[in-house]
Amino acid sequence: MEVANQSTVAEFILLGLSDQPKLEKTLFILILSMYLVILLGNGVLMFLTILDPRLHTPMYFFLGNLSFLDVCYTTSSIPLVLDGFLTPRKTISFSGCAVQMFLSFAMGATECVLLGMMAFDRYVAICNPLRYPLVMSKAACVPMAVCSWVAGGTNSLVQISLAVQLPFCGDNVINHFTCEILAVLKLACADISINVVSMGVTNVIFLGVPVLFILVSYIFILSTILRILSPEGLRKAFSTCSAHLAVVVIFYGTIPFMYAKPKSKDPLGADKQDVSDKLISLFYGVLTPTLNPIIYSLRNKDVKVAVKNLVSQNCFTK
Repeated sequence: MEVANQSTVAEFILLGLSDQPKLEKTLFILILSMYLVILLGNGVLMFLTILDPRLHTPMYFFLGNLSFLDVCYTTSSIPLVLDGFLTPRKTISFSGCAVQMFLSFAMGATECVLLGMMAFDRYVAICNPLRYPLVMSKAACVPMAVCSWVAGGTNSLVQISLAVQLPFCGDNVINHFTCEILAVLKLACADISINVVSMGVTNVIFLGVPVLFILVSYIFILSTILRILSPEGLRKAFSTCSAHLAVVVIFYGTIPFMYAKPKSKDPLGADKQDVSDKLISLFYGVLTPTLNPIIYSLRNKDVKVAVKNLVSQNCFTK
């Protein structure tokens, strides 16, 4: 990404938890463990959705995209966080900060849209099962997934382009573990009202609209499920939607914590609440990617069967 900023700031200092080195060592082990779980869990799901023919369905196509997205999202920030825990002076170049912000923002926006697409998939599967193969064909699913990625990337490009054009006049201490966009904006020595308005519009489009879409979809799904008289049909319908609904609740429930606003202007006099804000933002940022594969694995028989088949094939091969 080309940075056209003419400020005097060549790099940023990531404050993190510099004043609590013992806590940093503990957090390093904990966050590293969660990151490895994310890579392993989501990697296995991606692997299964590609190799197992029984998982070549729209639901698992979107799940594979979600797993890949979670790996990309955490990889855009967690390695930087881990390095910060081990490095006495935590710095990142201006351009590196812009790239990290772009990737994190793009992945977050893409996941919002993708979860909406998955809700539509569940709506068609429950409410219009006879039309499902036609509506959710490969010719429809691929463009839907591509649109999710393009929309998230385009939105992020706009937001980060506006941010890097702001002048930064010397205050380069970011009171966070990464280049969190809200913390970076607070360091600008210019009016950021355009950025605030732009992010407000973005929140409505990428948070409000998908949430409304998901809510309406599940209202129709619930009304359809309640009309099912067969206990087996009810069980199957709830099983079909429960994993996605759990992921949606966790993801949207944690967004307010992920975007807690750390006070970047006064790193030396930051109150105790700043530490808790940063820790909450850090843990909730990795919570959803950690839980997603666990939820889909525990609540989905197809995934369990695919794992067992994969393990048995490897055992017989040896």
